[in-house]
Amino acid sequence: MTAPPDPVLASYRKSIDNFDAALIHILAERFRITQAVGEYKAKAALPPADPSREAEQIARLRALAEEANLDPEFSEKFIRFVIDEVIRHHESARST
Repeated sequence: MTAPPDPVLASYRKSIDNFDAALIHILAERFRITQAVGEYKAKAALPPADPSREAEQIARLRALAEEANLDPEFSEKFIRFVIDEVIRHHESARST
């Protein structure tokens, strides 16, 4: 016999699902913009990576994470993953 669905848990899960969907849409928009940046950098013969900008972004987002009571280590790992993916896209834009 299966237990009836827990309405409180179902409500939490629905909220999580909504946040996950929003995150995916936000990331998609961010990557659309960074794709345009990569194309511009390729045309302007600019390097695909900008270590000083990346360091500034990581510091800024770590501070935002602390203000939001989110683990800054997690936020740095997350944004580093995103930045690395953007750089990979920028490098591939140079070869097309």
